[in-house]
Amino acid sequence: MFAIVEIAGLQYKVEKDQKLFVNRLQGDAGDSLNFDKVLLKSDGKVTLGAPTIEGASVEAKILDHVKGDKVIVFKKKRRKGYRVKNGHRQQYTQIQIVSL
Repeated sequence: MFAIVEIAGLQYKVEKDQKLFVNRLQGDAGDSLNFDKVLLKSDGKVTLGAPTIEGASVEAKILDHVKGDKVIVFKKKRRKGYRVKNGHRQQYTQIQIVSL
């Protein structure tokens, strides 16, 4: 049994007890979230929304807020002495799917 859910503007295929990283969400560790934008649900037969399934929801629990790996951004223009080096670490929220 799985579902395709829209979380923070991105679509994820989720199953019960699955852990995944999504873009930073509001809330503290241990809080419960409810996602209503269920686009597809499969429990033996496939139910497709147009665009969402009415009455369907996915419940999740926030486990932790973490940062992703550092991405180096380096800009250079040859023969001009222009060099800029920046780093970026994306913030993620780790959630666990409780129920579909």
